[in-house]
Amino acid sequence: MNWIDTHTHLYSHKFESDRTEMIKRALEAGVSQLFMPNIDSSSVDGMLELEAQFPGQCLPMMGLHPCDVKENVESELAIVREWLSKRKFWAVGEIGLDFYWEKTFVPQQYDAFREQIKLALEHDIPIAIHSRESTRECIDVVKELHNGSLTGVFHCFSGSVAEAKEIAEMGFYLGIGGVVTFKKSGLEQVMEEISLEHIVLETDAPYLAPVPYRGKRNESAYVPLVGEKIADIKNLKIEDVAAITSMNARKLFKML
Repeated sequence: MNWIDTHTHLYSHKFESDRTEMIKRALEAGVSQLFMPNIDSSSVDGMLELEAQFPGQCLPMMGLHPCDVKENVESELAIVREWLSKRKFWAVGEIGLDFYWEKTFVPQQYDAFREQIKLALEHDIPIAIHSRESTRECIDVVKELHNGSLTGVFHCFSGSVAEAKEIAEMGFYLGIGGVVTFKKSGLEQVMEEISLEHIVLETDAPYLAPVPYRGKRNESAYVPLVGEKIADIKNLKIEDVAAITSMNARKLFKML
């Protein structure tokens, strides 16, 4: 079976002791492509080093994470713009809004989100959206700027069934990871209501490891555990979940 991890922070310092081995474990588990969202200017070098080490397997995005929107937002966005003008990236991400940690820079988060959506449209690539405690607000911004060609994924989706349907109707995907294996996550009902055609798989490693590794460091080799849970919920063969979600990921990132 072939799997794709559509969102994994392989460059994280939490992998310093065994990064290469961790990536090889994922490849051995059948996870053939690993898409890496950028955080800010400090994460670019590590991300691109992994791309060079694992060409065609570790695939970079470019963007400014909402939690890293601070006083220097304009200089950080200038770096994003510069990188996107120099070479190919698979998406603009990880971008969006985060109302969980702090709200000091909410106006700047909105400005950065809109600016980066416009960059995605300019370069004809999808967006990877971070929407913690802000799913409704992110949907509204996407609708505001959607011109019919904008595509992307709501990474680590945590909204309602109604919001999931609204996202699918916009032509966007839901990124589903280890949280779907947690009791009382609410995602089981979403999975029951939403067609697999609108779902891609992710880990968000090193965060949010699926059961039975919950609370421990996550890694991309655990994607099949997410697929297994979705197969159980939807009463499908795991092979079908792997095939359909991987095809969705290739469509999302315009690999076809």
